[in-house]
Amino acid sequence: MTTTAPNEAFLQAFHAEYPAATTEAFGGGRAPDGRSSYEILRDRVAGSTRVLDLGCGDGHLLELLAGEGGRHLAGVDLSSHSLALARRRPALAGARLEEGRAQQLPFGDDSFDACVSHLALMLMGEIEQVAAEVARVLAPGGLLACVVGGGAVGGEAFERFLTLLRRTIEQAPASQRIPALGDRRTRSREGLDEVLGPAGFTAVTWETVPIDLGGPVAQVWAAVAGLYDLGPLDPATVGRLREAFLAEVQDLTTPDGHVPCGFKVHLATARLR
Repeated sequence: MTTTAPNEAFLQAFHAEYPAATTEAFGGGRAPDGRSSYEILRDRVAGSTRVLDLGCGDGHLLELLAGEGGRHLAGVDLSSHSLALARRRPALAGARLEEGRAQQLPFGDDSFDACVSHLALMLMGEIEQVAAEVARVLAPGGLLACVVGGGAVGGEAFERFLTLLRRTIEQAPASQRIPALGDRRTRSREGLDEVLGPAGFTAVTWETVPIDLGGPVAQVWAAVAGLYDLGPLDPATVGRLREAFLAEVQDLTTPDGHVPCGFKVHLATARLR
């Protein structure tokens, strides 16, 4: 009998309740050039015809990729609930959507020209095995392109929220804390080189992009409240966190009700030799 790792069990339970959480939180964010982080990732693999989305969730990125036409698309995710949403997207009627682990991909060797992953690689354990599997299913010269989280833009609402969240988690019982997610090496260029190099990838290229999530305070709260850390917190604790957040951003709010809220993402790419 196979035992599900605590981090994967948590992610499955979270997305059973919130199957589109990542898209809802970050899909509306915009870089300075007007693109979302999903669109930036889509554009990075322009010209690739066989594309795998690693941790595809509800299929938002795959739908963007399908918009260019003529592609063979596939996605894999731990969450059957998120995949159910992906399968309802008409644009993905011809895509191969599989429930499974990145450490044991259900695809043949050399199946893809590119692999994308949006805020998912950073959540995965056994990261060397993930790298080996991605290398196996990519054709020689294939491109791996990932968006990983880079923290808050200083002086704005997201930074203040993270401070409040850390304080809340410190005061919460152990039962209301998430398990360790991912491998910290995926959050830096040097760490990713350490992971991907032995699997046969070239040195990682790295670009940091600010993403604007600003808007009315209710919209900003909805975005930041989509973080995994809130999942195990009881409703009363979340309610207190929300009230503290609303008070904390009052001085940031413009006369027309806009709350500035920014976070950074890193766009990491590497090719299979």
